[in-house]
Amino acid sequence: MTASASPVAAAETRAGGDHGISLGEATRVWARIASLSFGGPAGQIAVMHRILVEEKRWIGEERFLHALNYCMLLPGPEAQQLAIYIGWLLHKTRGGLIAGALFVLPGFLAILGLSYIYVLFGHVSLIEGLFFGLKAAVLAVVVQAVFRVGSRALKNNVMRGIAAIAFVAIFFLNAPFPLIVLGAGVIGYLGGRSGIAQFKGGGGHGAAAGDVVHDRDTALGEALPEHAKPNLGWSLRICSVLLLLWLGPVLALFLTLGPDDVFTRIATFFSQMAVVTFGGAYAVLAYVAQEAVGTFGWLRPGEMLDGLGMAETTPGPLIMVTQFVGFLAAFRDAGPLSPLLAATLGAILTTWVTFVPCFLWIFAGAPFIERLRGNRALSSALTAITAAVVGVILNLAIWFAIHTLFGHVKPVTTPTGTLDVPVLASINIPAALLSIGAMIAVFRFKIGILPVLGACAAIGAAYIILA
Repeated sequence: MTASASPVAAAETRAGGDHGISLGEATRVWARIASLSFGGPAGQIAVMHRILVEEKRWIGEERFLHALNYCMLLPGPEAQQLAIYIGWLLHKTRGGLIAGALFVLPGFLAILGLSYIYVLFGHVSLIEGLFFGLKAAVLAVVVQAVFRVGSRALKNNVMRGIAAIAFVAIFFLNAPFPLIVLGAGVIGYLGGRSGIAQFKGGGGHGAAAGDVVHDRDTALGEALPEHAKPNLGWSLRICSVLLLLWLGPVLALFLTLGPDDVFTRIATFFSQMAVVTFGGAYAVLAYVAQEAVGTFGWLRPGEMLDGLGMAETTPGPLIMVTQFVGFLAAFRDAGPLSPLLAATLGAILTTWVTFVPCFLWIFAGAPFIERLRGNRALSSALTAITAAVVGVILNLAIWFAIHTLFGHVKPVTTPTGTLDVPVLASINIPAALLSIGAMIAVFRFKIGILPVLGACAAIGAAYIILA
């Protein structure tokens, strides 16, 4: 856009989809985001916000949060779905496919490599030390991510109150996540309909005026791009293709190998997970652990934590821990195949049926959600849901801290279920010191994620080898 172009002309240009961002440039940016997306969904969303909103100014704060709020409602990894949504907004279907695939690829390759090392050399002191250091560092990364996302979503006392109630409900009362989402959505909707200012989405209060990137000041602008308007024909075509790509392999395995084969069970279980696990990757963990460990016996509880450590310390969605589960399941029930070949196929199958549905949810719903972006009541409902999810993320951060820093936990029976309480005498002093050091590096000295992870891994390896 030239200096002489009028604001009206610029807005019309952006509305037509000519925002000046080439698909090649976007691909490079998405690859950069994928390579930096550590620390689970909270950290990944923060990375996307920093690069896409603050640095590139491709989309504004309000549009980013509106898309995020919708993704929070969907089953599966909200960070990857947010990448698909924004990629689609910028470059139509191809943009969404590229953004979503690149977001997964680095993590898939990294965890696949770590899975090979785990089954072949898992008891070597060096490998144990690396995992020890990485787990301690991840705690600092997750805590930082909770603060960053919370600072964006909890702009006033009402939002902070919703987050606090959500935390109490899930941590102490064992309330189901869908009920928390529903309750927050109803509160937000009613608050928006009543015109209460605290429920308004967007930048909100608490940020300096210069800190908020408004939609009108971004490459995409405020107007709805032409391709983002609801198109029933396009929606039916793309949804039909994605359904076939997702469920076709599941049906083929069921018919050829039977329902009891490990590959059929992997495909069926993780397809079901893709539909019922709302709340993103954090909400998935308990469900997967319960079924994979308790029902199917694919892996042991300690191995589930090792897989979580892999996912936390590699780029990409935290839900990639499911890939490790599928890897071990097929490795231990390889049948006529070699264990490593079966494990590789199990990892690929798990990743496929986990992430293909994410494209379906976005391409099916995003055009209609984008059209409702100006609906105050809906935006308020989604804003309240985001605040509630912050409380849920805090709950999982505490869970991760308990299982990282303490060797034993004691289940305490409560009127609403059981609560894991750490046995204080079992605290792992080296892990605690390493985590404190990582937090000082992250919060006090603003050191980047990758250097902190690398330093902690090296320290952990040295400690285990020399101990």
